[in-house]
Amino acid sequence: MAERKPFLLRIDDRILEQVKRWADDDLRSLNAQIEFLLRDSLQRAGRGKEPGGGGPPARKNK
Repeated sequence: MAERKPFLLRIDDRILEQVKRWADDDLRSLNAQIEFLLRDSLQRAGRGKEPGGGGPPARKNK
C-alpha cells in the first residue's frame, strides 16, 4: 500500500458537511470518502492508475 501523508485542506463548511453526510451514508470515514472522490475523479479524467494505484500515471516522454 502507498505511504499516506497528512495534508491540510481548507474547505467551505457547506461542502464539508455534505461530504460528511455522504461518507456516513456510504459507511466511510470522512478521510476515506475524500480519497474515494479524488481517486474517482482522477480515473474519470483519465489521469488515475488502476483501482488501488493511488495516483496519476507517469508521464510518457515524446
